This record gives sequence, C-alpha cells and structure tokens, in this order.
Amino acid sequence: MKYKRILLKLSGEALMGNQQYGIDPIRINEYAEQIKEIHESGVEVAIVIGGGNIYRGVQAEASGIDRVQGDYMGMLATVINAMAIQSTLENHGLYTRLMSGIKMEAVCEPFIRRRAVRHLEKGRIVIFGAGIGNPYFTTDSTASLRAIEIEADVVLKGTRVDGVYTADPEKDPTATKIPNLSFEEAIRGGYSVMDTTAFTLCQENNVPIIVFDMNTSGNLLDIVKGKENVGTLIS
Repeated sequence: MKYKRILLKLSGEALMGNQQYGIDPIRINEYAEQIKEIHESGVEVAIVIGGGNIYRGVQAEASGIDRVQGDYMGMLATVINAMAIQSTLENHGLYTRLMSGIKMEAVCEPFIRRRAVRHLEKGRIVIFGAGIGNPYFTTDSTASLRAIEIEADVVLKGTRVDGVYTADPEKDPTATKIPNLSFEEAIRGGYSVMDTTAFTLCQENNVPIIVFDMNTSGNLLDIVKGKENVGTLIS
C-alpha cells in the first residue's frame, strides 16, 4: 500500500445521494463498503465529514441567524452525519471511535490527539465530528488540521466528480480534468475544491491532497494502492 494512514474527507452533500436532503442509506452503505475494503487491506482510516446535507453555517446570516451561532449549528449537523457513518461502519463489522471538537460525552469522546492516534494504531476507524470546535473554520480546514495532527500520509477528498477541472464539469461540457496541481496553483487558480486555509495548512506541513470521485466503487482502494490517474493530486 502506498499510504499507511489516510484522512478521508466526505462532504455532507455526498451523503444525500439522489435525495434533496438528509442521509441516503444506499449511499452511506456504499461508502462503508469502500472504507471496509481499504481498512481490511491494512490502511489506518480517519474520517472528517461535513454537514451540508443538514445545515450549513454560511446559510445562517441569510436567514438572520448570527454567523457564530450558525457555524455551531453546522458543527452539530456534522455530528449527526458522523453518528450515521459510525453506525453504518459498525454494521459492516468495523470498530470505530467518534471524537468531537465540542464536548458531548453522551455520544462521543472529546478530541485528544494522542488518544486518536492510539485508536488508529489499534485498528479502529476514527471519525472526527463537530469540526475543530470553533466557528469560521470549514470542515475542509478541519480535515487538513486533523490530518496533520494524526500524521496522516494524505488527505483524500471524496466528491461527486473525479478530480479538479478547469471549470464545473456538471455545467460546462468543455471542462477538462487536471491530473496534478501544486498548492500555489490551487490557491491562485481559485479552485473551489477546498478553501485557502485547508490548502495552506497542508502546504506548510507537506501533506498531499487527492480529490477523487467517491461514488465510483474501487476508486478509494486504487488510490491507497498508489494507482496513477485516479483523481487530482495536489502537492
């Protein structure tokens, strides 16, 4: 395996599947099967999940809710998704731990770096919920930060498209896929795959990012094996 320890970032929207809202049981089970596949091949897996299928902090201001309050609401949405992923993974026979950036002892452990690393070493899948516990930080930034803290080899950003394109491939038929990008190009080009904070954190700590299509079965396994041309490598 090319990567021994990975951080998988999934967007909340990805969990919706073909629905307009919430969690699609078919999609979440497909993801669990792919995660189980790489875990059984010896890869240590940590997961960060967004909350956009339930609530987005940036929506808050438009509806008159204070931005900070809205961001905390978004963090709670990620915990709902994290609990759903945890339960689904356990149904597939995997051992998991859910760690939260906000204390809520009834449902998850608080995030303690050493404990998270220990869980991974023991073969448990660690899911990070509630972002980093602070407003104004996206779940992409959380993914980069947690990846650095647990010393992951790579951040894998699972999306609906198979990499970074010159334009939105869902809207522009002339859009072409970019196989490799430097962090400078990613930041300067204004690609909306991840925010600048997330890119900068990974750049400063030499953690590569691979953007790939999580909805195509087998992609995740191909990436951890080191197969070329799956997704876009940002390094």
